Amino acid sequence: MPAKQRMSVANSVFSKNVLSRGNVQKTLKPQEDKYATTPWLIGLFVFVVCGSGERYSKLSVL
Repeated sequence: MPAKQRMSVANSVFSKNVLSRGNVQKTLKPQEDKYATTPWLIGLFVFVVCGSGERYSKLSVL
């Protein structure tokens, strides 16, 4: 796309956005749900907690 045509397209998009001030999306890409933690981190946490719990339960029997 030549620079002049690209600038024309950018100007028309900007003009449309000026008229709808405050209602314009920040991005045109669809937003994905974000996790606070990743699934593998939760799995690691469960593995460590369950593994250490089993070790301490054997010690309490003695």
